[in-house]
Amino acid sequence: MAIAIALVVIVVASVLFHFVSPWWATPLASNWKQMDDTLTITLVITGFFFIVINLFIGYVVWRYRHRAGHRAAYQPENRKLELWLIGLTAIGIIAMLAPGLIVYADYVRPPRDAMVVEVVGQQWQWAFRFPGKSGQLGTSDARFVTATNPLGINPDDPRGQDNIIVVGPEVHLPLNRPVKVLLRSKDVLHDFYVPPIRARMNMVPGMVTSFWFTPTQAGKFDILCAQLCGVGHYNMRGHMVVEDQASFDAWLAKQQTFAMTMAKTAPPMAAAPGTAATPTPETTVASGTDLVEQGRALAQSKGCVACHSVDGKPGVGPTWKGLYGSTQTFADGSSAPVDDAFLKTEIVDPHARLIKGFGPLMPPMPVSDAEVAALTAYIRSLGSGAAATPQAGK
Repeated sequence: MAIAIALVVIVVASVLFHFVSPWWATPLASNWKQMDDTLTITLVITGFFFIVINLFIGYVVWRYRHRAGHRAAYQPENRKLELWLIGLTAIGIIAMLAPGLIVYADYVRPPRDAMVVEVVGQQWQWAFRFPGKSGQLGTSDARFVTATNPLGINPDDPRGQDNIIVVGPEVHLPLNRPVKVLLRSKDVLHDFYVPPIRARMNMVPGMVTSFWFTPTQAGKFDILCAQLCGVGHYNMRGHMVVEDQASFDAWLAKQQTFAMTMAKTAPPMAAAPGTAATPTPETTVASGTDLVEQGRALAQSKGCVACHSVDGKPGVGPTWKGLYGSTQTFADGSSAPVDDAFLKTEIVDPHARLIKGFGPLMPPMPVSDAEVAALTAYIRSLGSGAAATPQAGK
């Protein structure tokens, strides 16, 4: 009897909690109302069976409770009952799956006039690419990935030269314009997810997946990774800014093209034999400034910024703001000032010594002396600190 009462209480409490629950979906900000409708259908069907089955079990427990002089009748099979159960189960599954299949078919079939944007995922950061004036994206491949070409765009493909590169956590999109999203991953499985847009899709290494949506509300929305992708998964966040077409065009015009990013790293032309090289404004830029910019690009392409913040906020690893010049304490109680030699050791062999309070999370990665110098210059540019605070980590 107590079990029957408990089942009824569970059903009533579950239904009440559903209607008063604070965990409702975020307000819809795209054209995908069908997503909400599909979710509602699923909740209604599963909720109906949850209520019916639990009330039925409660009734059976009460109706056929043990009483003296009564024995349970053994009935090995009941074909009529089996047919009813198979039929109702099949109808319920079809009712749940059919709307989802119909919506998904539309979800991956974008309009012809949809704007294209590519999203590239890497532990634990986002990058984006837009077609340039040519209206086409250049080809890409993992073998082209370098510190100055983090998206792996084919430098020999003329269609990619005017592609607009956004290496950072924020992307802008125009309001009320269909957007086709191409997704690829540089390392492990990720999932691009914007809850108010109702848009998400797995990013599978070696594949290009896609979907489309039309943003219908201006605002700033969180971009999340919805697949566990490593220790920094929780920190793989970004922002999608939806704005009017004029504001979007102005933002896009400020971004660099692929050709511009490659030109910045191209070596200066050698002087003709027998003549002296004439310094130009481009070649007389201080080498320190060049190193800082190269270090900034390396920090993005190698995923350093996913664990090491540059604004003082805590993360998986240390904040780089004010790190240079501070004194760090190791797990064995010794300490050392953060200088060029300190940073080189930590970058080249991150597990050689552990900073107190941090574990061996940073994976070893091949870096050249030039890359170490660039990263060091970038960290140094973020300010010096003298406080002996154990904030560096792996």
